[in-house]
Order: sequence, then C-alpha cells, then structure tokens
Amino acid sequence: MSTPAVSAHYDIRQPDAHIIRDDAEAIAVAHRVAALLREGASERDRNRQVPADVVDAYSNSGLWGITVPRSYGGAEVSFATLAKVIAIVSAADPSLGQIPQNHYCLLEDIRLQGSEAQQRFFFDLVLKGHRFANALSETGGKTVQDISTRLVADGDGYRIDGRKGYCTGSLYAHWIGVLALDEQGRGQLAFVQRGTPGLVVVDDWDSIGQRTTSSGTVIADGLRVPAFHLFASYRSYESPTLAGPFAQLTTAAIDAGIGRAALDDTIAFVREYARPWVDAKVDKAGDDPLTIIQIGSLEIRQEAAEALLERAGLVLDAAKPAPDEDNVAAASVAVAKAKVLTTEAAIEATNRLFELGGTRSSQARHNFDRHWRNARVHTLHDPVRWKYHLVGNWALNGIKPARHDWN
Repeated sequence: MSTPAVSAHYDIRQPDAHIIRDDAEAIAVAHRVAALLREGASERDRNRQVPADVVDAYSNSGLWGITVPRSYGGAEVSFATLAKVIAIVSAADPSLGQIPQNHYCLLEDIRLQGSEAQQRFFFDLVLKGHRFANALSETGGKTVQDISTRLVADGDGYRIDGRKGYCTGSLYAHWIGVLALDEQGRGQLAFVQRGTPGLVVVDDWDSIGQRTTSSGTVIADGLRVPAFHLFASYRSYESPTLAGPFAQLTTAAIDAGIGRAALDDTIAFVREYARPWVDAKVDKAGDDPLTIIQIGSLEIRQEAAEALLERAGLVLDAAKPAPDEDNVAAASVAVAKAKVLTTEAAIEATNRLFELGGTRSSQARHNFDRHWRNARVHTLHDPVRWKYHLVGNWALNGIKPARHDWN
C-alpha cells in the first residue's frame, strides 16, 4: 500500500493587503515593489527559495488585487496598465513577476463566469490579499488541451481526481484553481482552499529558468469541492471573450520585463567592466563603435516590444465594454504581435549580454545567465512560430484566431 502524498510546507500567513485605488497608484506601487524584489533576486535564483516575508510584501502591496472590478471595491485598472505593472515587476525578478500571472487570469474567470455572490465572495478575498494559483495544465496528453482530471457529482458537491503540472505559484497560494472535465467533457474550474483534504501541492519544479515560480505538481485525490466554488470556464470560449488575449498579454509582459532587465545589466556592465576590442582603438568599451551599434539595436527592439505590448493592452481595453467576434480577434492579433517581439527581444538581449560584456560577464558571481535561462524557459509557454502564422493568416486571408488560452 503506497504512502499518501503530503503537501509541501510553506509559511502561508493571514494576508493584510493594501487596496490600490487607480492606475496611477498601481504603477507607483509596482515601482516600489520592483525595488524591493530586485534586491536578492539573483540569490533567490541560486537557492531556489523565496522567503515568506518577500511574497507577503509583494501580495500585501495590493498589486494582486488591481484587476478586481470597481463595483466590488477594486481599482479595475486598464489592461494596458496591468501589462505595464507586470513588466515593471518582472524586470526586477521575473520569477516573482510570474507567480501572480495565473492569479490575474483566474480573477478574469471569476469576472466572466461567476455569479454575483461568487464574485463578491472571491473578490473580497483577493482584496484582503489572498493569493490564487493555478492547477490547469497537465504534463501528459497529445497536446496542452488534453485534460485527464475529472469532476463528478458527489452528494451536495463534487469530487475531483487528477494530477496537474506547471502549477505556477502553488507553493505560495492560499487558494488553487483546479481545472477538470465534467461528465459532459466540459472544462470546469474549481477554487480550492489550501489545506483542503485531497489537495496535495508538490514542490518539484526543477527547470533551468524561472526557478522560484513554484510551477510544480498539484494532485487532486478524492478532492471534494462545494458547488459554490465551481465556475463554468468552458463558457469563456463558447462565445467571444477576452480570456485568451488577456492570458497572452500577461505572458508577453513578463517577457518584456526579462528583456529590459537583461538590457539594463548589459549597459551597466559595458560601462563599468567590459573592455573595447583591440581594433576599435578606443579607451572604453562604451566608445567601441560596434558595441554602440549593438546597444542601439537592442534598445530599439526592446522599446518596439514594449510599445506593441502597450498597444495590445489598449486594443483589449477598447474591446472590453462589448467583446464580439471582430474585436476579440483583433485583440488576439495585437497580443500575438507583441508576444513575437517580447519573446525575440528577450532572447536576443539575454544572449548579447555576454557578447558585449565579454568573458568577464560570464563569471558565476554575476549570475547573468539567469536572464537567458529565464527568457528561454518562460518564452516556451507557446511557440512564437504559431504567432507568425496567426498574424499572417489574419492579414492575408482574414482568418480569425481560434479561441483558447494561447490566443
């Protein structure tokens, strides 16, 4: 007889969050949080550990509640502002910038599919500082859409059984959103409080990058959930909604932050430590003409990526009041364009850092390889080659993108 799995321990405390009131305050708080998270980011990457004080300071800042609708007491910041907030924080520490990404997506599920009572209950928890994590994807199956976790009626509630992977933020979460297929094969999202019998969080994330995202395994073993905690997430794709573009916008914002961090470290290192090439016949690496050209190219690409990210947010903002087939498709296309550039700019910047910084930049004490590792891992969420196809098919043939989490 096998020994039942035991959830990993983390010091999850009672939250006490500040409530942010508007977009301007959200951006100001994001800069303050970024300053806090930047300190120790490299060491956290080395050790694969995040002190509870750091996570608490992050979520208690109020940033995790900025998408809560105004009618429920939140700031309901614009999509463009949310993308900027995520990018600012991710430039300081992209692993911690990623942990509320699915939190925001889960809140969007609540906004789209929750009853008034459900919205009031869960949005109140969020404004108090409760952290939500996801248990959506699975590591098996032919494609990412293959889900084997099942939901069945059980008395006055439901029972879930299954195994989930890539459960970002699960170690730090107060609540976990578990995706399961019901008896009709439809996707249902259950919100489960940490510590519920049958919910097991396994801290087994061992990727080369994004090391402290806690994107490990979640097991549902006879997990019972009340009907009130269940959301019909499948409905978000039966009709036009911004669920897919929203998810992609938050992902692209993290990549934008990684690219900015790498470029900032490149510039600082070239100024202070790098040597010019002998044929440049200059005294400082910053005066090497070919280095100057490369920095200029990286800066232009990074700003172009950030501009497309902001534009994508504005397109989502324009579609939000009345999403339909056309403006949701336009939002997906706009986000796809941003995703291409944020991905490519991040990967190029994290690679060029070593070329322009020289051998000195590769010393372990700098830990600059974390930028490349973070970019390479996080940009694997969905293939950019299919973003090119999406944009091309729209421009050439007028084909609207398929509606799902990755568009």
